[in-house]
Amino acid sequence: MDNLTTQWNRLFTPEGWRSETPLRDALVAPSGAVRALVLELRRPADWRTLSAVWAGVQADLGWPAPAIAVNGQDAYQLWISLSEPVASSEGHAMLEALRRRYLPEVERDRVGVWPGEGQAEASHLVTLPGQMTGSDRWSAFVAPDLAAVFGDEPALDLPPGRDAQAELLAQIRSVTLSDARRLLAPLSPAAEAPVSGAVSDHGVGTCASMASGQAHHDDPRSFLLSVMNDPSVAMALRIEAAKALLAVSP
Repeated sequence: MDNLTTQWNRLFTPEGWRSETPLRDALVAPSGAVRALVLELRRPADWRTLSAVWAGVQADLGWPAPAIAVNGQDAYQLWISLSEPVASSEGHAMLEALRRRYLPEVERDRVGVWPGEGQAEASHLVTLPGQMTGSDRWSAFVAPDLAAVFGDEPALDLPPGRDAQAELLAQIRSVTLSDARRLLAPLSPAAEAPVSGAVSDHGVGTCASMASGQAHHDDPRSFLLSVMNDPSVAMALRIEAAKALLAVSP
């Protein structure tokens, strides 16, 4: 068993991988339980929009960073690892809660989720990493600082090294089941209330609570970092700052 298979087992397979089974098929236990949750944004692929989910689950929910993937065709994906298996129906409910929370204005047919409603079969998932049939394009897991460089062409032109893919997955941690299930609890009115003074696309924003008593910042990046790391700032603003950093980071 190579390092990539070891990491895949650690994160995504509910009962471990057997040599006669493709890794993708090992995502579902015979009972239908799953540990992997996959959320994708497609047609067009749009990392800037999906990054709101990647940043939000960390800043808002306290989850570890999901793995990021390009599917070699038309989508960016987030792969979330659960510490324990859940029924595919519960996994689907978690993904739908994420979609409603972070992508409410995105057309429904652009958002893919796995497991889907009423089915957990993984055969339609693109193999990661893998070469697209009849093409020189590859799917792969990618580092957060490289996700944006693919633009609307989410694919690699060269085969990704299995050791490099294993190193990326080695940095991923699983979400505890208790933390994951908090997502299904109804939001409080305060959590649903809109927040004014959001950070703009270029990191230039206003907020009365940040206008006084804050250090002077000479550049937008240091300002955004201070907002993102300030626990006294509203969570929605910290998420927007993280999104803006993804857009302007070198």
